[in-house]
Amino acid sequence: MSKIRIGLVGYGGIGRVHAAAYRAIPFHYGLPAESIEIAGVATRRRETAARAAEEIGCRFYTDDYRELIGRADIDAIDICTPNNSHHEIVLAAAAARKHIYCEKPLAMNVDQAESMARAVESAGLKAQVTFNFRFFPAVMRAKQLIETGFLGPLFSFRGRYHRSSYIEADKPMSWRLEREITGGGALFDLGSHILDLLVYALGEFESVSGMLETLIKERPAAAGSARMAPVQVDDIALLHARTRAGTLGTVEISRMGTGATNDLSFEVFGQQGALRFDLNEPAWLSVYDAREAGSPLGGERGFRKIEAASRYAGQRAPDWTMSPDFMRAHAECQYQFIRSIWDDRSTSPSFAEGLHVQKIMAAAQRSSAQGGWVEVKSL
Repeated sequence: MSKIRIGLVGYGGIGRVHAAAYRAIPFHYGLPAESIEIAGVATRRRETAARAAEEIGCRFYTDDYRELIGRADIDAIDICTPNNSHHEIVLAAAAARKHIYCEKPLAMNVDQAESMARAVESAGLKAQVTFNFRFFPAVMRAKQLIETGFLGPLFSFRGRYHRSSYIEADKPMSWRLEREITGGGALFDLGSHILDLLVYALGEFESVSGMLETLIKERPAAAGSARMAPVQVDDIALLHARTRAGTLGTVEISRMGTGATNDLSFEVFGQQGALRFDLNEPAWLSVYDAREAGSPLGGERGFRKIEAASRYAGQRAPDWTMSPDFMRAHAECQYQFIRSIWDDRSTSPSFAEGLHVQKIMAAAQRSSAQGGWVEVKSL
C-alpha cells in the first residue's frame, strides 16, 4: 500500500468536504495518517490558494492548476470546480498520467463527457465520479435485494430529490444559474445524483420523457443590485423513464421544494415486494415482502426497517451501529477511489457511468424542448 498524494483543484464548499473526507479515511479504516496526503491545492486566485493550503496543511499552492498537475509528487487530481472546467482539467490530468476524481456532473454535455471517458481509458488511469449517495449501506443493500430477485419482476420505480435552495425570488444570480458554466440547472445539480442512484440500483436507462421549467425567470444580477438578469437554467425537472430492462418510473427534481432541506428518496415496486430509501433516515432501508401472510387482519405484511446503519466492509471506527451521514458517504466514495489505485481494480462510479447519466440528462433536455420520448443511446 503506497502513499497516495492528492492534488486538489478548487476549494469552495465541496472542496472543503473532500479535504475533510481524505483526512477522515485513515481513522475509519485504521490506516497510517500519512497514507493519504493532500500534497497541493489550486484555486483561481493565489490568495485563496494560500488560505486553502493553510487550512489543509499542505506545502504547495498555486493559482494555475497546470502547475499542480505537472508536479511529480502528485499521484491523483481531485476536481472540485464548476462544471465548465471539468473537461479541460481532466484532459490535462490524463495527459500527465494522473489518476482523476471528479465532482458531478461529469461534464457540460455528452461530447465533453465522451472525450473525458476516452482520455482516461486510453491512458489506463483510474477515474471516478463523485456520486457519493451510492455509498450509504442502505442503498447498497437495496441494490443487493434487487439483484438477488427479492422483489421479483419489477413493476415501477420513483426517484425524488428536492431542495429549497432557490425559492426566494430576491436571491441573486450565481454561477449555478448560468448555463455557460453549468450546462443545466436542477437537472444537472441534483438530478445527476438521483439518476445515478436509480441507474446503480436498476440498470441503465433506455429512454426518457422530460419537462423542465424555470419558475423564477429573472433575479438580481448581484447582491444588492437593482439590475435584473435572466435565469438561464431549469429550476425543476419532471421525468418519465424506462430502463433497458423495461421498468417504468418517474423522477422528480427541484431546487424549489419549499420546506425541503436535502430530501432525496427512491422507491422500487415489484411483484413480490417493494423497498424505500429516504436520506432523512440514512441508517435504514424500508422493505415490504408480499409473500408474508396477509391474514388474519393483514397478517404479518407491512413495511419493516432493515438496520443497514454503517455496515461498511473493513471499517474500524465508528462501529456499525452509528448512523452514516453526508460526510461519511463522501469519505467512502473517495476511499473506494483510492482503493482502486492500491488494488489496481476498476472504479465505480466510473467515467463511463458518469457518461450514461450525462446522456440521460441530455435526453431529458431534448425531450423538454421538442416533446416526446428520447432514446438515451441516441445521444
